[in-house]
Amino acid sequence: MRLRTQVLALQIVVILLSLLVGFGYLIYGTDDRLRSEYGQRALAIARSVATDPDVRADVCARRGDRVQTEAIAVAQRTGALFVVVADADGIRLAHPDPTQIGRSLSTDPAVALSGREDLNTDRGTLGESVRAKVPVFGPTGGVVGLVSVGISTAAIGDDLRHDLLRIAGIAVLALVVGTVGSVLLSRRWRRLTLGLEPDQLTELVREQQAVLHALGEGVLAVDAYGVVRVVNDEARRLLAPTGDVGDPVIAVGLTPRVLEVAMTPTATARAAAVGERIVLVRSHRVTRDGTDLGLVLSVVDRTDVEELGREVDAIRSMTDALRAQRHESANQMHVVAGLIRRGDVTEASDYLDEIGGLRRDAAADGGLDNIAEPHLHAFLAAKIVQARERAVILRIGDQSWVQGALARPPLVISVLGNLIDNALDAAVRATTPRPATVEVEVITDGATLLLTVADSGDGITIDVPGRVFDEGVTTNVADTVPGGRGMGLALARQLARSVGGDITIADPGGSTGPDNPLGGAVFVAVLPEAL
Repeated sequence: MRLRTQVLALQIVVILLSLLVGFGYLIYGTDDRLRSEYGQRALAIARSVATDPDVRADVCARRGDRVQTEAIAVAQRTGALFVVVADADGIRLAHPDPTQIGRSLSTDPAVALSGREDLNTDRGTLGESVRAKVPVFGPTGGVVGLVSVGISTAAIGDDLRHDLLRIAGIAVLALVVGTVGSVLLSRRWRRLTLGLEPDQLTELVREQQAVLHALGEGVLAVDAYGVVRVVNDEARRLLAPTGDVGDPVIAVGLTPRVLEVAMTPTATARAAAVGERIVLVRSHRVTRDGTDLGLVLSVVDRTDVEELGREVDAIRSMTDALRAQRHESANQMHVVAGLIRRGDVTEASDYLDEIGGLRRDAAADGGLDNIAEPHLHAFLAAKIVQARERAVILRIGDQSWVQGALARPPLVISVLGNLIDNALDAAVRATTPRPATVEVEVITDGATLLLTVADSGDGITIDVPGRVFDEGVTTNVADTVPGGRGMGLALARQLARSVGGDITIADPGGSTGPDNPLGGAVFVAVLPEAL
């Protein structure tokens, strides 16, 4: 037998036993209660008759006819079995049966004739009844007679049966309601447990713990009411939630982008920045037998891939630059060798002066020679070549000056690389007729590095320029990028803020001016303790 069936049977048995005990208790006390109530009623009637002035006067005068008339009227009004009036000798002055008038009472009147009230159950000429005897006092205070009022025990039995039937009806109704409630509770239990038995639930929990903590990706489960129910170790590491299981998902400290995925099913993986990490998040809704069980969010760490990608991009940029320079140098050497073989020494010398001047101009135009730090120098030299291949002029500002060595080369290169890549894209996509240009200035202030990147693009075209730092906000469309684009600036700002710095928009662009001759967006990055 299934556990829920056993529980249902147990609940019904408990309800039935409780009703039987209660029913027995009521039955046990009902007879005494009714006899007490009817006794008090008889006593009240007897008192009212015994204290009536006319009755007292008639008893003193032994006017039996008048007493008889009054007694019969009272019995009819009150529904009593009898109202009997007797004198001080116990001789009846009034009785429902006229033939009994003038005879002695069938029950002992001693208590009442002694001046005290008497209440008991007794059998007389009219059958068994609950009767009350009350003395009748004369004008001088002496007992001149008594009034006996009786209520048939048959009436008590009728009322008792009526009460028992009513109580039994209530008990049956309570049993039906309790049974229906138990059945509904059993059905709800079945829905809540998805029809699983306790041993199955125990096994499921064991499997869940084993699987969730062995997974290489994070898992966060939210029920249909928006409450977090499961967070495995990997999810805690990647998402760094401030709340715990049992808290609303909106209150566990997820970033806005992750929270959006956790509340809305998202089949396609979306990239999100969490601290210094880049993660891929997706979610799907879980249902069983048409019941919504909530959402399950899966999290995959993409930080290492992103860092490796940036390193590969940097290496590719430098490799392309070296390849281009090698081809260029090879072509120039062929020209010089050809001129010398022909004996055109003067032309060869002029050609060498010309290409040397061009190189000096390219290096001096932007102050690349002012950057002595090897990582920055090599990176910017590669970016200049990369920009030239995209038909963009990349200038290093004349005010640039960097000496010494970087304390965190990957972080600086990552921040600067994101800013330059965005600027190159903006310059290439520009709709204005001005030349595609990007200008970079790298300045040091003690150990702090100041980076400024400006472009000749159309500026930041979204309504709120500051949203370009939000995850997923981009004007590029590239479905081939896992998790989507729009992560570069968000990650760059988080990297800058992780060392106490920041990236801000000095000018959103859109038009040229004295402070923004290129007309595009101008970004400024501050990196403390970079050197």
